[in-house]
Amino acid sequence: MDIKAVVGDVTAIKTGAVLVTHFEGAKTPEPETAAVDKKLGGVIANLIKQGDIKGKLNETTLVFSSSKLPAERVAVLGLGKKNELTLKKARNAFAEASRYLRSKSITNIASVIIGDGANGIKTVDAVQAMAEGAILGLYAFKRYQTKKENGTDVKEIVIVGKDKTVISKAITRGKIIANAVNYARDMENEPGNVMTPARMADNARQIAKKYNLKVEVLEKAKMKALGMGGLIGVSQGSQQPPKFIVLTYKGRSSPGIDIALVGKGITFDSGGISIKPSENMSDMKDDMSGGATVLSVLLAVAQLKPAVNVTAFVPATENLPSGTSYKPGDILKAMNGKTMEILNTDAEGRLILADALSYAVKNGAKAIVDVATLTGACQVALGTLATGVFTNNQTLVDKVLAAGEEAGEYAWQLPMFEEYGDLIKSDIADIKNTGGRYAGAITAAKFLEEFVDKVPWVHLDLTGPISDKDKGILVKGASGVPVRTLINFVLAQSKKK
Repeated sequence: MDIKAVVGDVTAIKTGAVLVTHFEGAKTPEPETAAVDKKLGGVIANLIKQGDIKGKLNETTLVFSSSKLPAERVAVLGLGKKNELTLKKARNAFAEASRYLRSKSITNIASVIIGDGANGIKTVDAVQAMAEGAILGLYAFKRYQTKKENGTDVKEIVIVGKDKTVISKAITRGKIIANAVNYARDMENEPGNVMTPARMADNARQIAKKYNLKVEVLEKAKMKALGMGGLIGVSQGSQQPPKFIVLTYKGRSSPGIDIALVGKGITFDSGGISIKPSENMSDMKDDMSGGATVLSVLLAVAQLKPAVNVTAFVPATENLPSGTSYKPGDILKAMNGKTMEILNTDAEGRLILADALSYAVKNGAKAIVDVATLTGACQVALGTLATGVFTNNQTLVDKVLAAGEEAGEYAWQLPMFEEYGDLIKSDIADIKNTGGRYAGAITAAKFLEEFVDKVPWVHLDLTGPISDKDKGILVKGASGVPVRTLINFVLAQSKKK
């Protein structure tokens, strides 16, 4: 799909549909909508007067132009109350409208800038939100369907405004960010027999080759030499060899890692010997979402070129039961020397992250953000809307939360009181890999904290953000959260260097 900027009169564009907007409670059309309506002979104004167009958020009304415009049809998109409009609402509304028009087999769309100037929204931000909304809202994972559905994809969207340079730059930025999210979605939606640890490593190599990044993939022998007992232990039950992926972007000449992004890469999680129930186990192909997230952030960062050094660390393996699997009661030693008693082999993500966090610390990371589908307990606490957030440094977490607010991705900070650490103390090792039934997301975070030393660190437990239907920029399946949050976070840190 091509998205481009056009300067001119939207009423003069030959296209499948012209998209204009209306606010809830407004008695007359907006100026740009009124210009289209004038060509139509007042059809839109009459529909508003009759109550057929109410302007409610995401409401889309389609009318035929009857040859009064070069465009075949006109879509009127409701944006809700003008003084309540946000970029998030505008982004989601454009995603909904794009899907609606696709369902009507409309392949070409020309649109005014959604929400431009309303409630303080700047043109550049509105255009970027539109690009993100269209690309994310029209996403579909159909790679393995041999019978193609009837219908036509949207091929072109033109955004009509006054400054082509400003609009074009905003479109480019929005496309880079949205395509990175969809890259993560593609990885997460791939079946486990395709998205193996080796395939994740290949993806990292492809990103590195295309955007001139540095990539290193540590094999099992190197992991043993480094003492990565957590990653090796979890991988024991699988015939797929584990991989430890390191992808590096250098945005400034000074040495060191300004930001380490650590992503959990369990490409399939059966639970191991502590096997999960069969119901919904197929969803466990997405237990590598953290790894997909951090690789996708580097994909966007490499194109946006901020002046900051960022490295992604992804420990990747399967967690399967076999005669060689690690077992409840085993003791593993992490790279930093701490011993871990295994009470449940389904609490495996924290074990591989223990080694990844230790490796990031050893390599001099100045700040660490880890991303993982770590605990079902976090979903119990926050539902399917929000990412759980934990930290040892309030200054750093405030920056991450601000980036999430800007992206419109929900996140919520949970406590890390010292007493929670008592729940993971072991009688026979340094710590145990589960703290019991209560405060499960917090005790998992306390476990990870054991491996970051004193480096400022934020943990994102993203088990929650999923979607079982198309709604706004979210589509059924992998969400791609929190890719946009972390891109915003990295870009914000660049401005302060």
